[in-house]
Amino acid sequence: MKSTALVTGANSGIGKTIASRLAGCAYDVAINYREDANSAQRLAKELQKDGIRAISVYADVGISTDVDAMFEKVFSAFGKLDALVNNAGVQVWKPLLEVQEADWDRVLTTNLKGCFLCTQRAARHMRERRSGAIVNIGSGCNKVPFPNLSGYTASKGGIEMFTKCAALELGPYGIRVNCVAPGAIETERTRSELGDFAKSWSSLTPLRRIGTPDDVAAAVEFLLSDNASFISGQTLGVDGGLFAQPRWPSSGYEV
Repeated sequence: MKSTALVTGANSGIGKTIASRLAGCAYDVAINYREDANSAQRLAKELQKDGIRAISVYADVGISTDVDAMFEKVFSAFGKLDALVNNAGVQVWKPLLEVQEADWDRVLTTNLKGCFLCTQRAARHMRERRSGAIVNIGSGCNKVPFPNLSGYTASKGGIEMFTKCAALELGPYGIRVNCVAPGAIETERTRSELGDFAKSWSSLTPLRRIGTPDDVAAAVEFLLSDNASFISGQTLGVDGGLFAQPRWPSSGYEV
């Protein structure tokens, strides 16, 4: 029987690439979306043409009733769930002193609470089957604070520690939980945020390029696979070495 996966926030960007890559690895895929239902439905139809069982499913991952309904649809379509990728996320770009309470709540509810709700629902099912794998999508700001992104940084740092807690508690049930922390990845959103995104970040990255959604999707595929069967509670940085480097004074190090 084929493996099944649910990817949240999979109608665009990194999530869309993750869903497509898992489908190419013979997963049946549930494509979660909150906005732009047409994009999610188009992706599902494209995958179906390749013989993949794929569905699009609406849910605001920060609302428990939405999450419950989403999982009911996934189980109805596939009968089981082997893998969960918590990718859905939002950010508010404002200085700390200008962040509104509603801004903070929206980011933490989607990014961190959504990760919790989906992990809990998936793990309750996986516990009965004594197997499963979960990957949470973090960020370079898991460890490095980003100015003007206080809520986003807090949520992603929280996801890293939540990943560790979940791995400890769920391990005895055969469930692995890991985190992928992308660095500078070129997507529709990042291109719109900074006009020269690729040049600006590639010059700061030791590998001298920026990442692609495929780079992130490959890491997710690995952590969900049997090749990572003894890996849990870990964060894998997909950043070309960007966040591994300290800040040196000018000393001739630059290549």
